[in-house]
Amino acid sequence: MSELQVKPLKYKELPGLSEKQLSEHHDVLYAGYVKKTNEIRGKLESVSLEGVNATHSDLRELKLEETFALNGVKLHERYFDNLGGKGGAPEGAIADWIMEDFGSYEKWQAEFSACGMAARGWVVLAFDLEEKRLMNVVCDVHNQGGVWGQVPLLVLDVYEHAYFLDYATARKKYLETFTQNVDWSAVNAQIEKFDLKR
Repeated sequence: MSELQVKPLKYKELPGLSEKQLSEHHDVLYAGYVKKTNEIRGKLESVSLEGVNATHSDLRELKLEETFALNGVKLHERYFDNLGGKGGAPEGAIADWIMEDFGSYEKWQAEFSACGMAARGWVVLAFDLEEKRLMNVVCDVHNQGGVWGQVPLLVLDVYEHAYFLDYATARKKYLETFTQNVDWSAVNAQIEKFDLKR
């Protein structure tokens, strides 16, 4: 299995998010998840499959931490990819889907922002492959809260490390900044990448 690589940021700073904030978040925290995922996968190549059980075994611990680290990679990559735009109301397929599933962009935005205040870790606008609809999902930890069979389209990181250098405890102001920097073309690209259909 090939090792994961750190994906570079497509920007150094954004309106309301300083270079220092983004650098610490991307170059230290996200890069750390990439490194740990590779480390865990390396250990899994030689872990013993003997004597495993549900209370404790090296295999169990490595497999649990693999999902935590790997989701840390994937969620951060989606988060950084969907920033760098002009925010505002979306266009394209995502605009139509939000209208169909939430009634209006404003209703979706109100729920998404409220989820951002309620979550301890992540808010994900996801497309459910079976129900063929959008859903805002709250995840308190990388490997808890996500729904299998959903594709993340827009990811918001609300862990304090995502905003504390610029906003301290003012999470609501950070959420406004996030909204102003959403790149809706990246969200539509996700729809195209996975060939999602209603």
